[in-house]
Amino acid sequence: MELRQVRYFVMVAQELHFGRAADRLHIVQSAVSQQVRRLERELRTELFDRSARQVRLTAAGERFLPEARALLAAEERARAVVAELAAARATTLRLGTSTGLGTHLDRVLDALAGSAPEIRVELVAGRTRERLDRVAAGELDAAFLRGEVADTGRDGLRYLPLWQDPLVAVVPARHPLAASPGTVALADFAGVPLVLTERRNNRALVDLVVSACHAAGFAPVPGPAYGSLDDTLTAIGACGSAAGMWTVVYAAHARRLSTPRVAYLPFRNPGMELTTYLAVRRADPPPGLEALLRACATRTADDDLAP
Repeated sequence: MELRQVRYFVMVAQELHFGRAADRLHIVQSAVSQQVRRLERELRTELFDRSARQVRLTAAGERFLPEARALLAAEERARAVVAELAAARATTLRLGTSTGLGTHLDRVLDALAGSAPEIRVELVAGRTRERLDRVAAGELDAAFLRGEVADTGRDGLRYLPLWQDPLVAVVPARHPLAASPGTVALADFAGVPLVLTERRNNRALVDLVVSACHAAGFAPVPGPAYGSLDDTLTAIGACGSAAGMWTVVYAAHARRLSTPRVAYLPFRNPGMELTTYLAVRRADPPPGLEALLRACATRTADDDLAP
């Protein structure tokens, strides 16, 4: 039994006329008649009474018709499942990322691969403004963003809060503060040069740290500028046991940095953290967004622990 034969039978049963059925199937009448005859021979029974001028279903045809329709419906469902899987396999999420996501990004990608392995992820790095512009333009499906979102100036985007990113202080490994376990206070760094990226590179981070220092009773002393975080950590590590310099990094990023010459110390000051958001378009959300949000909601044992 071929599905084609079943489909022709159902159409003739609906029209009770071989010519009209052929017209609706966009084939010649002889082909319809031939395939229905083959189906009847295979079933060893006549499905239509052709003795009168009009075509009528036989008793066997009446019993077979609902089963034939169920068979064709099952075919449609099977095709839909395959089409859905094919579409899912073709789904690519283009995510804007930034330095510092660290173990958060590892966790999200691992969870997404486990729950939706059919989704391919393309990571695109860039500055905050560039990432948001590309999401608004449809060139990225979503982008991670830290800090305040009220003044981004992009009404077509919405910002979904994901998690809190605590900051940790970075000091030379032989610094006295590194010898004692526990947290440090911002006031411990009064008068010590602070190495930070330029504000245009990470406004949220710079504003948070500078404001927190002022709240702790001092204005941070600007330290020398370095070309990269690696250069900054190398310079801080070279300071030995002296107070030297200090900087801050995200705790999640610190877990991935292999720099034994520096130590990462959590702050006891409240508010030394930034919220990470996922920026997406308000209209036309990308396929796979719900799976991505579920992956972002996963947690591991050390997500909120400082290194």
